[in-house]
Amino acid sequence: MLTTLDARHAHLRPLHALAHATAARVSATAGIGVFAGALSLVGAGTPSYWGDEAASVLAAARPLPVLFGMLGHIDAVHGVYYVFLHYWIALVGSSEAAVRLPSSVAVGVAAAGTVVLARRLFGTPSGIIAGLLFAVIPQVTRMGVEARSYAFSMAAAVWLTVFVVVLVRRRVSDWRLWALYALASAASVYLFLYLVFLLAAHFVGVLLFRAGRATMWRWAASAGLALVLATPILALGFAQRGQIAFLARRDYATASSVFVHQWFGTLGFALAAWALIALALIGVLTRRVAEWRGAALVGVWGFVPSGLLIAGNDVVSPMYNLRYVTFCVPAVAVVMALGLVTLGGVFRDRAARLTAVALGIGLVAGLAAPSYIAQRGPVGKDGGSDLRQTAQAIAANATSGDAVVFDESVKPSRRPRLAADLYPASFAGLDDVALERSYRGRTALWDEVAPLPALAGNLAPHRVVWAVEESLASPDVSTLRSFGYSVAETIDVHRTVIYKLVKE
Repeated sequence: MLTTLDARHAHLRPLHALAHATAARVSATAGIGVFAGALSLVGAGTPSYWGDEAASVLAAARPLPVLFGMLGHIDAVHGVYYVFLHYWIALVGSSEAAVRLPSSVAVGVAAAGTVVLARRLFGTPSGIIAGLLFAVIPQVTRMGVEARSYAFSMAAAVWLTVFVVVLVRRRVSDWRLWALYALASAASVYLFLYLVFLLAAHFVGVLLFRAGRATMWRWAASAGLALVLATPILALGFAQRGQIAFLARRDYATASSVFVHQWFGTLGFALAAWALIALALIGVLTRRVAEWRGAALVGVWGFVPSGLLIAGNDVVSPMYNLRYVTFCVPAVAVVMALGLVTLGGVFRDRAARLTAVALGIGLVAGLAAPSYIAQRGPVGKDGGSDLRQTAQAIAANATSGDAVVFDESVKPSRRPRLAADLYPASFAGLDDVALERSYRGRTALWDEVAPLPALAGNLAPHRVVWAVEESLASPDVSTLRSFGYSVAETIDVHRTVIYKLVKE
């Protein structure tokens, strides 16, 4: 009887096996996504905000009409993220942990997409390895606790690439799906302008996968539609390119930026990463990595945008910044995974291969640990941003009715005044004598302030004034001394120094 029943249901065994394998893949993908998101989320509330995050928070805190007015003048390329953050802050508040949470979630989504993409192109082991490596790459863990759109750009890039790989490999003819690809591609450019470069990588994939002329035309039409739909933001970004003119003075486009800092953080991690990338290339050339077409796709996505942006610095406008190529990191993780697969392929014994791969992942994670810890320190951002600590020092020492002035001699993203905008409760009761118009009612990013030398009358009623300085020259202290104040106390925060000045 049992034999008869087994025979009757024998045709169901392949379906059961397929269902089991699918469930295992989904579980592994979801598990790696959750792991990556949780890893990024740890310590999200510890570092103080820094200047770029201040731009996000202050933009999002504006009433929507003022925000849209601002986007017409500056930062249109961040508009989608700012509008999202406007509603998110209204829902959860503006603490560092709350505002950075969506970026950690986006990292998890991007990690899951990295697993899916690498599995589709190179097999399940490569997918799992790529997802685990992605989770620990320093630029990923950094952007997972960053109140900017860069983590979202990684998620958008990898899932768009998964989508186009499926469409091309299956030779999908349904125009509705191709239209959806066009809409998603255009939306990604509104999210982060440089995702327009992803179309170049997709073009390479369409060519190399040999999907046929009909599929090629469908992709070309969809890409063309995406560019048409993205034209407004591309035009606005070009019109507002002056806001990143400062890049020409920062000398970001250096060998150390490109080969170390833009993705890998430290020299040790970079050496290991580039060794794996070299092994991946060897694997492709020796056919140990069979799917060379997929390797070309992720290679173009991972490494070409940096070159285009650096070239654009001289031809178009200053364009390159280390953070701007964050959307390439999923591709870099996949290439690194191919390097580990190539390394494991040296060993014939399965246990030896698994051991080699596990040791490789462990080594990469160990090399990433110093960056991870440093990113989550109290002053872990922008070389030591201490805006929250400055606000806490003021709250602990100043008295209601005192005056406060802020160093305006440094670049806007480093000005100590941001502490008062981001942590206003710490400055409650103090007279911000230089403030003329708050950012909340302006179409510019920052507050409008008056120069300190013109404020002798505003300061006259105050016996005590607090000068919050970052510049080593402390020009405000000299000005206040000329008004009859003398330094009574100095508080060293980190890179900020707070002076208590008293008029006798």
